[in-house]
Amino acid sequence: MHMADSLISAQVGGVMAAVSAAAAGYSAAKIRRAAFSRSDGDERGGEHGLVPLMAVTGAFVFTAQMINFTIPGTGSSGHIGGGILLSAVLGGFPALLAMSAVLIIQCLFFADGGLLALGCNIFNIGVIPCLLIYPLVFRPIAGKPSVKLSLKRVCAAAVVSAVAALQLGAFSVVLETQLSGITDLPFAAFAALMQPIHLAIGLGEGAATAAILSYVCKARPETLDFMGKPFSKTAFAKNIFTGFAVLAVITGGVLSLFASKHPDGLEWATAKLSGAKEVKTTAQPKTALMPEYDFKNGSGGNVGTSVSGIVGGVMTFALASGTAAVITAARKHKEKEK
Repeated sequence: MHMADSLISAQVGGVMAAVSAAAAGYSAAKIRRAAFSRSDGDERGGEHGLVPLMAVTGAFVFTAQMINFTIPGTGSSGHIGGGILLSAVLGGFPALLAMSAVLIIQCLFFADGGLLALGCNIFNIGVIPCLLIYPLVFRPIAGKPSVKLSLKRVCAAAVVSAVAALQLGAFSVVLETQLSGITDLPFAAFAALMQPIHLAIGLGEGAATAAILSYVCKARPETLDFMGKPFSKTAFAKNIFTGFAVLAVITGGVLSLFASKHPDGLEWATAKLSGAKEVKTTAQPKTALMPEYDFKNGSGGNVGTSVSGIVGGVMTFALASGTAAVITAARKHKEKEK
């Protein structure tokens, strides 16, 4: 669902960039204020919890987004967004920052999603699931795990939330394209293609999210944001960090080789309406090291895909951990001033 620059006008791109930047800034402020208020020794908001957790889950989502799964009978494919998964583990505000890191790395270094459309993509794939669907849909359905954790409710929350996030995000893509007015894509026909295909993608993401959360609920439920419990640095380092790190390496380096070659839901819908085989960005960022997850000359094949997965995961890890580190450094500075 990464939008290309060819769908977005400068005006819409600029407005959405401002909206997404404001959401990210607000999230950073909320994380910092929450950290200031902690006095119970909970490391989730501190440097021993937030920094590595944002980094490793962000790297995993980057690699997971490389794996497109085929939607049977459509000639299309989809991949997980990861916003609900990140929110369930990190909380909505840290999840948005981690997702922003994923999308920025994808755009600048892999030419996945347009530079002008970056604000739209952060809003559609990050703000909607992390700041809207997670608190308003996921948490009410999951219930209050502090009283009694129900795996059935958590799984139901994951599926319903993923579907809701994809439906709202897909409709947002249609609206942003329509408001831009630079394509000939009819609003009603575009929406009629985008919503059903992203319903199928949402069901696939929901199933994957439910599976991962079920495992974490059984192994280390205290690491999940909606559990509302502190977790120790030792338990975190041994279980969650290692688990997500291994998953990121396997997903980016190996499983990405088996990704579907069919166009994703957005490319499929635009091709159906326009007759074009693929929608490309109007200008590829000069910073793109491996455009479309391959070497620049396009000769990498499977090697290029594996290298892209590993390199992208490491870059996302660095950017997400750097963002979290800045926030925790601000917390320490503020505490010293008190």
